[in-house]
Amino acid sequence: MNEMIGKIIGDRYEILEKIGEGGMSYVYKAKCNKLNRYVAIKVLKDSFKDNDEIVDRFKREATAIANLSNANIVNVLDVGTQNEDIHYIVMEYVKGKTLKTIINEQGKLPYDVAVNIAIKVANALECAHKNNIIHRDIKPHNILVTDEGVVKVTDFGIAKSTNSTTIQYTNSVMGSAHYFSPEQAKGSYIDCRTDLYSLGVVLYEMVTGKVPFDGDTPVTIALKHIQENPIPPKDINSKIPESLNQLILKAMNKEPIKRYQNAKELINDLQKIKDDPDTVIGSNKLKDDEDHTRIMAPVNVPPDEDDEEEDYDDDDDEDYEDDEDENKKSSSSKKNKILNKVIFALIAILVLALGGGAAYMFTKGSSEKVKEISVPDVVGKSKDEAKKIIESAGLIFVEAGQKESDKEEGTVLEMFPEAGSKVKEKAEIRVIVSGGGEKLKVPNLQGMTVKDAKNMLATYGLQLGNVSEEFSSKTKGTIIKQSPESDSEVKKSDKIDVVVSKGQEIKTSNVPDLSGKTLNDAKTLLDSLKFQMKQVETVTSEGDKKDLNGKIYKQDPGAGYDLKQGSTITVYYYTYKEPEKKKYNANELVGKSYGEAQNWGKDKKISVNVQNAGDFAQNQGEMSSAKVTNVSPQEVEEGGSVVVTLEKPKAQPPKDEGTHPDPRSSNDKKS
Repeated sequence: MNEMIGKIIGDRYEILEKIGEGGMSYVYKAKCNKLNRYVAIKVLKDSFKDNDEIVDRFKREATAIANLSNANIVNVLDVGTQNEDIHYIVMEYVKGKTLKTIINEQGKLPYDVAVNIAIKVANALECAHKNNIIHRDIKPHNILVTDEGVVKVTDFGIAKSTNSTTIQYTNSVMGSAHYFSPEQAKGSYIDCRTDLYSLGVVLYEMVTGKVPFDGDTPVTIALKHIQENPIPPKDINSKIPESLNQLILKAMNKEPIKRYQNAKELINDLQKIKDDPDTVIGSNKLKDDEDHTRIMAPVNVPPDEDDEEEDYDDDDDEDYEDDEDENKKSSSSKKNKILNKVIFALIAILVLALGGGAAYMFTKGSSEKVKEISVPDVVGKSKDEAKKIIESAGLIFVEAGQKESDKEEGTVLEMFPEAGSKVKEKAEIRVIVSGGGEKLKVPNLQGMTVKDAKNMLATYGLQLGNVSEEFSSKTKGTIIKQSPESDSEVKKSDKIDVVVSKGQEIKTSNVPDLSGKTLNDAKTLLDSLKFQMKQVETVTSEGDKKDLNGKIYKQDPGAGYDLKQGSTITVYYYTYKEPEKKKYNANELVGKSYGEAQNWGKDKKISVNVQNAGDFAQNQGEMSSAKVTNVSPQEVEEGGSVVVTLEKPKAQPPKDEGTHPDPRSSNDKKS
């Protein structure tokens, strides 16, 4: 698909170069023009774009992986469709090599390096398994190692098409044959232990430089996974510790029940080996009571020719021809039958030769007769009912896991061992129960438009339910609530109700008349109407405004308008201040006569008082013309008073009575 180079996908991702190709998709390096970073984009091949089942699975599982957050998982950043025919997944761009490339370049890896890589892969699987996601295709090709040694697992849940190392089954189970679990090869029920088997194969290859089972065709390899035991890795690479040898063999046990039951168990043992290579790893056998010899239903022999055709839908051009297949299967079947007879004969001879000793050996020396119980059939029963039946038979009920099914939740779907098998008393009977319909995690729809939410839900296999609206501060037209909430578990096709923002609710109030009100009264009134208030002060000294001190005389907008709540009303109010009195320089009176000083004070409403008025007791007539020699205070306000000191009058000489005639005498004469 070189025509993709240079294209813009999703209005932001510019395709730069092709960096990989799988059975179902191409992988390109691209640049996100919005965030200015490199990403990897997986594009579904044209041959699958019209297959609704594959397209739906491609999107749904990619979206599910996007919810995983783990340092050892390649992050899925986006998923979408362009022009209805380009289906793509956007992932973080990891600069490095695949583990397969590293193995091809270096051959077997140092065991401590292999253990470290395995811990990180198991850490990724633990995260996925906790979120009910099974990888199904763990292999070195899907494990990336950066130059800094960071390990990232990719291609979660995306099935590969058939090629020389891949096999496909009629029930849509896919994966790479060299790393298949036996249950994948059979097309039977798989759970998280399938990934742990495949990781065991990857570990085997890392420490030996080769896969445990190889062959000319995928079918041949798959049969080896089912029928043959691997050569112990320590026989190939003696440098690995026995603890790691045992761990790999346990992880690759053909019976899921005898493997590690979860990734955490595997991580714990890997960590023990990392800390102390001489540690002893627990046996991969079952509990003691399950180790003992017991009579059981016959183990299925290798499938006959008809079964072989039903199990494998092998369309690869590189696969063997039908007649060659027939010959190989016939030869294999004969060999197995002969081998079974030889083993049975040897056991019979051994028992006859050793007599009681042999019997003692097979029964651990017990002289008591071991009670054998026929396993009751509980398939189709409810879990509680099945538990009662099994326990009443003297056996131990163990719920081994759940499986998606159209059966009612809790219904027993499978049991191990099968009904009718003979087991010892208190043996464990493991059952797989229905988990109901497929459980899906609800995505977070908040902030999306209804259209985007509908598309998102479709990728999850869910539907959009009731859409209602509410006023909100959030952007109009975006989802503000959802039910069930994000991360809730629901069944496929369940409907998710959403509430969409109508934007801010516009409420109005009528603007009141605030004239004559105090600021406090106006604020209380405006608060009750959901208005804001802005104050503008007007200072006045006008006498007629004195009674309006602190009161509103104007407002904007005026009274009577319907205005949006939250709006601001500007109010104008008076602050009254007494008029400022004039001040005069009283010092200018110095040198003026007292009469002039009195006139000055009269004009300015200032009282002029004389400090030394007593000096003029005998000469009152001279006071008016007396000069001001001093004044206090020197500055005085209108309406105030000043005290002046007048120049003292000159002393008069005594009168000469002889010289001056008596005025009275003159008067008498005149009269």
